[in-house]
Amino acid sequence: MKISIITVTYNCAKTVGNTIESVLSQDYPDIEYVVIDGGSTDGTLDVLNHYKDRIGIMVSEPDEGIYDAMNKGIRKATGEVVGLLNADDFFVSGHIISAVADAFEKEPDLDAVHGDLYYVDPVHTDRVIRYWKTKEYRPGAFARGWHPAHPTLYLKKDIFLKCGGFNTTFTLSADFELMLRLFECYHIRTRHLNLVMVKMRTGGATSKNLQVVFQGIVQCRRAFKINHLHYPLLYPVMRIFPKFCQYFIR
Repeated sequence: MKISIITVTYNCAKTVGNTIESVLSQDYPDIEYVVIDGGSTDGTLDVLNHYKDRIGIMVSEPDEGIYDAMNKGIRKATGEVVGLLNADDFFVSGHIISAVADAFEKEPDLDAVHGDLYYVDPVHTDRVIRYWKTKEYRPGAFARGWHPAHPTLYLKKDIFLKCGGFNTTFTLSADFELMLRLFECYHIRTRHLNLVMVKMRTGGATSKNLQVVFQGIVQCRRAFKINHLHYPLLYPVMRIFPKFCQYFIR
């Protein structure tokens, strides 16, 4: 089973090398690595070119933003299973993709798997700030504030062909809208892996300040609306409270 890992880059020279190394260190033998760059100007391309012989597909050209670039990577990917690893994230060990492949091989009818995630200090990455401990999906879970950690989600490529990719009209929450659509509307078959898969540096675009957090919640409301799903009045509280609790999980 070929697994495609997609990394989208734009002016991330300081962190992307760490991301690439974590992909190249995976012990699973059949990985296609796809890197989609948006036309970086800060030295990112120098880092990418250093690894170009070990990157299966590499493109650098202007795009319409991160979700447009992700869709481009999905279209180019040839693996049976596709996952995304952001340019400031990295795998916690060299065995993560092997665990993903093992789950799909044990349950061939699965459409997706997902796992757990550490938010870490952007400099001292051994320091865990938040622990996103998730669980198996249950119908209606999104309305109760649950959703998977997107950087840990691996989907069969044909799911994208059937259900569509990222809705690029969502500038902050297209990943949430995609997962909401797949889980709650298309009822994909999923499995939670009881495994911390990814370390994510804190300070990302969707959580850098309260204004952005509020904008994200507004976009989540719109995601429910366009997918004809009920949006609970207390959803913002149900969404934020579990994330707050993650700071106290160890």
